[in-house]
Amino acid sequence: MPKLLIAYYQYFTLKSPSEDIRMCFISGLDMLVFPIMGHILLVEDEPTQQRLLSNLLEKRLHHKVKTAKHGKEALEMLKIAEASDTAAQFKLVIMDVMMPVMDGMEALKLMRERFPSLPIIMLTGNEELSTAVEAMRHGAADFLTKPVTPERLEVSIQHALELKTLRQEVSRLARVTDGTVRFTDIVGYDQGLLSTVSLCQKAAKSDIPVLLSGQTGVGKELFAHAIHGESARSTHPFIAVNCGAIPENLIESTLFGHEKGSFTGATQSTKGKFREAAGGTIFLDEVGELPMEAQVKLLRVLQEKEVEPVGGSAVAVDVRVISATNRRLAQEVAEGRFREDLFFRLDVLPIRIPPLAERSEDIPALAQHFLERVAARHGIVAELSDEALDLLSRRSWPGNVRQLENMINRLAVMADGNFITEKDIEIQGMASSPHHFPDLNQSAPNGQFLLLNHPDGANKSIAELEAEILQTTLDQHEGKVLRAAKALNLAKSTFYRKIEEYGLST
Repeated sequence: MPKLLIAYYQYFTLKSPSEDIRMCFISGLDMLVFPIMGHILLVEDEPTQQRLLSNLLEKRLHHKVKTAKHGKEALEMLKIAEASDTAAQFKLVIMDVMMPVMDGMEALKLMRERFPSLPIIMLTGNEELSTAVEAMRHGAADFLTKPVTPERLEVSIQHALELKTLRQEVSRLARVTDGTVRFTDIVGYDQGLLSTVSLCQKAAKSDIPVLLSGQTGVGKELFAHAIHGESARSTHPFIAVNCGAIPENLIESTLFGHEKGSFTGATQSTKGKFREAAGGTIFLDEVGELPMEAQVKLLRVLQEKEVEPVGGSAVAVDVRVISATNRRLAQEVAEGRFREDLFFRLDVLPIRIPPLAERSEDIPALAQHFLERVAARHGIVAELSDEALDLLSRRSWPGNVRQLENMINRLAVMADGNFITEKDIEIQGMASSPHHFPDLNQSAPNGQFLLLNHPDGANKSIAELEAEILQTTLDQHEGKVLRAAKALNLAKSTFYRKIEEYGLST
């Protein structure tokens, strides 16, 4: 977890930071700024004061404001906003103490119970210390005496929003570290991902193998985390392995471990990923990239529930297996690149994660979520205009959630000022060229389109077409394998294997 993040969290929660944390806080003081999103709910019964404060918040401090006349009305507005879960959610409450129907203190207590993460700033016309102490004791973020100056109000709002954002980010990081990520942590769990989450919740209640499929960047590992986090194994390890990133000669050792001296360079024994995950969950990402020899050994582990370290004896292992792929494994089986018996062992409960193009209703919430993470980690203030959100929602996002996150990070850094507009997105090339992928048809050999047939009219095989596409992409990227692999969403190891298989030139 970033040290600066811990420093701010400790400082604002009145804990005692260590000296190095305190120095980190001081050195980072000028760089951490937080985004301003959603509405401020101003609760004030006196019309003149309500008008003055609304103007101050909107015209001077550039916040969106909604108003209520007393605590009861404010509570109803918060409940409606919570139920609708729209962009009009309230980020902060500024509330007077003395009001009719329901006064500020009573409303404060009820709001703290119902909305514990919502910052509340209290206002009063008197300077009695006992009132301020009571407000702070019941969870107020700050206590201001009217008339309040713009500078003092701005500092108070910024402080409250900083604390809220930091608490959310610290909580999120802690859940990832502890293996307690839940489906409610996934943006879109109650909208575009509702049916997928429902199926995953059922999967979490059992121990059967799950195969997550979907395009690159849809969040398969996040779903694996959530299945583990809501399962009976959540108190045990969650171990993620990218099968496509392991060198072929180290796959067996990495997954199943090895004994000291079992091969050159084995200076000490290792458990392997399966035994590290004992009692918990192992997540095999890009499982379709495993070579045939490793597939045979993995099948034995699933069948016998034991691993055999290199140079050692079989060891029983109790682990839940979740695998993921962006390939169509059934097609890989048909073409002889993936073992059918292993496929059936992994594909007990297949779950498809939909691409972002199929759940555009989640894009505004995802964009706001990524802006908050940019703010908490890098101190960049930013807010998206309604037009900008609309434009983002209309994009196809072939790179899915990962591509959207990268775009939000770039917009936050490159935008002029702290307000991201439609123009800022157009400057980044989204409007004119949303995909940023090479046109393979235009870059085919000799300037010709890739054709499905041979000159004599016979259909080309899938292998022939694949070889042409790979060679064309290599030519497009001047023989640079890593760039070509990224353009086609292939693992580098897979691309190298196919270069050798098809005899391609680099």
